[in-house]
Amino acid sequence: MKSKSLFSGFIFIIILIIGIIWARAEFNPADYVLSAIIFGVFLLLALVISSAIEIADPWDKAVVLRLGHFQSLLGPGLFFIFPIIDTIPYWIDTRVITTSFKAEKTLTKDTVPVDVDAVLFWKVLEPQKAALEVADYLSAISWASQTALRDVIGKTMLSDMLEGRDKISTTLQKIIDERTESWGIHVNSVEVKDVLIPPALENAMSMQAHAERERQARVILGDSERQIAENFGEAAKTYTNNRLLYI
Repeated sequence: MKSKSLFSGFIFIIILIIGIIWARAEFNPADYVLSAIIFGVFLLLALVISSAIEIADPWDKAVVLRLGHFQSLLGPGLFFIFPIIDTIPYWIDTRVITTSFKAEKTLTKDTVPVDVDAVLFWKVLEPQKAALEVADYLSAISWASQTALRDVIGKTMLSDMLEGRDKISTTLQKIIDERTESWGIHVNSVEVKDVLIPPALENAMSMQAHAERERQARVILGDSERQIAENFGEAAKTYTNNRLLYI
């Protein structure tokens, strides 16, 4: 809160300068107690007012507690609180936030260990719930995302995971959003970035794909040779019929 510090510091200095000028105006060499009292009053006033000033950024919401009880949500912009009795334990960012999460060495439904990386896009819709309903909503949403990802991997075949990332992303978005709704958090989307499988299995799948492509190529070549042979046969029949007509 750099802007808040600068503004409250400026107000503190202005009030203090006014107090110094007033105290000097009332200064009496024979009795300096009055000047000291005036300066002390302005110093206390400067401390109170500068402590009461708060400034929230356009994307921030300040959760204000008064003597331990929820008081209000304030911001954005300039606002004031009562020093000592009011506290701001949380500044809630209401922008869309991205969180990376992963599941390592997690078994798929067909018992293949995979590493999956994903990105979560979410935002706080109800700052009061995010501050008061869960101790640390940032950590909570991270753990909720990881456990949901592991659950989905355990119920999905490897082939479906490699081919249907969009479906997995949609399923994850629904599961995580249901878990975080009570915290005032909405999950906009989930994107599965990468699915890593063991190198040995990757090589085997690559060899299988290569063999399948080679088989298809041989089938196509055989079909082409058959068509050519049929064409030659038809040509031979035509040639023979034509010779018989001319004899």
